[in-house]
Amino acid sequence: QVQLVESGGGLVQPGGSLRLSCTASGGIFSSSRMSWYRQAPGRERELVAGISPRGLTNYAESVKGRFTISRDNAKNTLYLQMNSLKPDDTAVYYCKAGVLFWGRGTQVTVSS
Repeated sequence: QVQLVESGGGLVQPGGSLRLSCTASGGIFSSSRMSWYRQAPGRERELVAGISPRGLTNYAESVKGRFTISRDNAKNTLYLQMNSLKPDDTAVYYCKAGVLFWGRGTQVTVSS
């Protein structure tokens, strides 16, 4: 059974940093494209960043230069390093494996 568990969210001031983690179980991590999505209140869920099994990455324009996605296949863990956070980054952040599997999300709130 595939399970994705996000952690690392919280409240941070504008300009601050957070690192999100997503730990996967079920044996699919190393062969799956992994992604981070986010959903703010009243808005559609949007792609933040993705990473291929070999480490090729892509980012939403709104986070380029501020966020970094990475993966540790030995630990079955996906990361999202978020720097220079803005209030517009406030959302629930979700981990996705392949096209089918989602975590339950972790709340990120950027506010002074």
